[in-house]
Amino acid sequence: MTSDYKKIFTGDSMRAHRIVSKLHGIGIEAVVKDEAESARLAGFASAMLGQVDLYVNKDEVEQAMKIVEDFNK
Repeated sequence: MTSDYKKIFTGDSMRAHRIVSKLHGIGIEAVVKDEAESARLAGFASAMLGQVDLYVNKDEVEQAMKIVEDFNK
């Protein structure tokens, strides 16, 4: 199975949500994958507290990476 999404960021939740906000500002929808929150909701524990992954459509990766790079400066 192939995916239309590519990971553009892994890091803490607060930074990720700030990046998502900037991406939304230029019309890019991002998917936030939070393993710890998913585990918590399912009743399990997770060692990856606060770490999330951001994914965008593969057609928008180049544009999104510019936002991530600018944010990391």
